Amino acid sequence: MASLAARALPLARTQSARIQTRLLSTTRVVRQEATPNLGTVPPAKKPVGAFRGGIVGFLFGFSLASSLAAYHLLEEYKLASAALQASVEELQTSTQKVSAHVRRIEAVEKDLKALSESSATKEDISRVRAEMKKLYDGLHVEFLDLRAHVWGIQEDVHALSKKNGTTVRIV
Repeated sequence: MASLAARALPLARTQSARIQTRLLSTTRVVRQEATPNLGTVPPAKKPVGAFRGGIVGFLFGFSLASSLAAYHLLEEYKLASAALQASVEELQTSTQKVSAHVRRIEAVEKDLKALSESSATKEDISRVRAEMKKLYDGLHVEFLDLRAHVWGIQEDVHALSKKNGTTVRIV
């Protein structure tokens, strides 16, 4: 049975090849028959040479790579520009803060200068203290003199009152 199948297979192949040849072959009568006008046949394209195709391919690849690189460069430029803008704004806010601190420091220095000009120094205080001691000592001496004088008057009044026994009227 296997041998029968092996013999039938090449026979089937030759018959199918004959049918294909017959289907594809045309007779002289069919060739001479008028065919409908299907339009003009376009001129045959000139085959692209290897050198010309290489140049066109190189230029196409170069232009594609250049456009992608330009796009990538533009995107990085936008990102860098945005980062730079953010850092400039941050620098501006920090500069404003520093300026505010400098203004406060200048105001404090101005107030300190005014206070130092209007305040007394150690020399002024020691001079005023010495003057106050002199005044206090002078007042103390005058107070003691006045007290001695009043005591003398009191003694005189007391002595007069004992001697004469008279009364003194104060009107």
